Amino acid sequence: MMMELPTPEELRALRKRAGLTQAELAKRAGVSQSLIARIEAGTVNPRLSTLIKIYNALREYMEEEVPVERVMHSPVITVSVDERLDRIVEVMWSNGISQVPVLDRDGYVVGTVHERDVVEAFLKHRERALQLRAIDVMSEPLPLVPKNAKLSSIIKILRGEIPAVLVVEGWKLVGIVTKSDLMRFFAGLPSKPSPQQPARDRELTASAPS
Repeated sequence: MMMELPTPEELRALRKRAGLTQAELAKRAGVSQSLIARIEAGTVNPRLSTLIKIYNALREYMEEEVPVERVMHSPVITVSVDERLDRIVEVMWSNGISQVPVLDRDGYVVGTVHERDVVEAFLKHRERALQLRAIDVMSEPLPLVPKNAKLSSIIKILRGEIPAVLVVEGWKLVGIVTKSDLMRFFAGLPSKPSPQQPARDRELTASAPS
């Protein structure tokens, strides 16, 4: 299968997304800054091996050096341990999210309510399920990573079944990174979805409900 490489415009967008200058990328890739400039301008057609070398240098930098805070979304939609399930369902449905972090009375993350937790509660408790509270139905918390963690650390986590990681500063919840966030970052798309996007694409990135 042939490797799909970025166009000159995409390469330039990715470089800027990573926060690298042309000179910095050139140094990492072992080429001249003028070559990077000409490739991005579309005035030269480089050898495939050279383009692969530049792209790999850029990708490795983005994975190993970019801090999580460059990728995360904030604020995070949360619910308290005392929130009733009917309210939790309303929050998840209105914001188009499939899981929501649960905070204790001191603001610490103590769990997560997933769609599957809601379904299981209804199957087990029927009409009484809506009277349950977050603490009664929640699962384990999503993984926590510090704000200054590198992107590579969350890529390893999100390659599995875990849908998102929570970003903390000390013990304060400051953001979230979902698989959609990674996809947008590497594609060079805006960090926040537009209001026109379907709610399901917003993950846990909308403003917290009042």
